[in-house]
Amino acid sequence: MSALIKKELRLCIHPTVFLFFSFSALVFVPNYPYEVIFFFSALSAYFCCISARENGDLAFTGALPVKKTHIPLARILVTVGMQCIMLALTGILGAVKSAALPAEQQINQAGLSANLALVGNGAATLGAFNLVFFPLFYRSPERIGVPFLLAAAVQFLLVGAFLLLRWSVPLFSETLNGGNADHTAAKAAAMFTGIAVYAAATSLSCFFSMRNFKRVDL
Repeated sequence: MSALIKKELRLCIHPTVFLFFSFSALVFVPNYPYEVIFFFSALSAYFCCISARENGDLAFTGALPVKKTHIPLARILVTVGMQCIMLALTGILGAVKSAALPAEQQINQAGLSANLALVGNGAATLGAFNLVFFPLFYRSPERIGVPFLLAAAVQFLLVGAFLLLRWSVPLFSETLNGGNADHTAAKAAAMFTGIAVYAAATSLSCFFSMRNFKRVDL
């Protein structure tokens, strides 16, 4: 498994991955729907799969002395690493913003503020993306467009739901909004809930992806 992960890191990582990491700085843009930041992490996975397909990675990897089900698992684990970096950067920059700016400048009129709860929301949207994209992709690894469009649609529906909650539910509009200094425990609980959803959804994604890939004729 470690050899497959090294192969993914050396041969399948698309250069845009590192560019998209910098998009976590969008938390400093006033009145921006910050959950959209995490779509770029999902887009990273798409570009990596496209790059791997165009370079004949599946034929190369299938010829290696590795367990077949480890092939999708290695790709998903590398993607999880990229997504965790994006989540961590967003959380760190959100904490910097919370510490550096006055409270009135931390209120986001377009969605949730850049705080711990945002990290939980982002984790939940990425988990939903993983659960849809990878099992569909590994059902037919040569076809990437439809799985990505469906997964992106689910992710944006979840982003829209979070934006709606921001304006309709007091828990989101009052308790979970604003900087980390206020209602810290509630925001931390929202973050860990989102991370738990991400872990569960991604675990299911691994299971279904490996099961589907078993049936693929290499």
